[in-house]
Amino acid sequence: MSLILPPGDFKAYLFDCDGTVADSMPPHYVAWKRALDEQGATFTEEQFYGLGGLPAEAVIERLNAEQGLKMMAAAVAKRKEEFYYESLPTLKAVPEVLEHVLEAHGRIPIAIVSGSTRESVVASLTTLGLLDYFDALVCAGEYTHGKPHPEPFLMAAALVGVAPQDCLVFEDAEPGIAAAQAAGMAWVRVPMPWERAAATT
Repeated sequence: MSLILPPGDFKAYLFDCDGTVADSMPPHYVAWKRALDEQGATFTEEQFYGLGGLPAEAVIERLNAEQGLKMMAAAVAKRKEEFYYESLPTLKAVPEVLEHVLEAHGRIPIAIVSGSTRESVVASLTTLGLLDYFDALVCAGEYTHGKPHPEPFLMAAALVGVAPQDCLVFEDAEPGIAAAQAAGMAWVRVPMPWERAAATT
């Protein structure tokens, strides 16, 4: 399976990290379940993928509101990250996206725009041997409004010195695609893990 890019002479590529460059959504969900089970919170896989791209503390606050809980967002997010780090040795890149990272590296600027913390993004990219390929990282806690707001992508475009309309966004989640559209950027949707698996069978 290859990604079909929209037409255009793009001057920068902006990549989401989890589920886009890193095939990390399944282990992230396992980490979420472990952390939330300790709190008596429920979190379905459907909810998890629907909230892709949102910072962890925002997800926890939403679950608090929906389930009448009083979880400490920062503490639960930290616990979830600890569980995720345990899975890093098995992490792989998404092949269909890695192809474009390698092709673009050194030709045009490329950046990561993530709803995960910088620590988590750096850990994932370091595991994959890709950290040095990216010219900029924009991560949770570094912007005021997360996806689906356009701010993270606009920050990345400014960091790499490319106009928003000349950027192409690679995203797997609806909030990220909405953010790209709001930023006036072209985008390509990265298939979910089960879609990629079905395409190879």
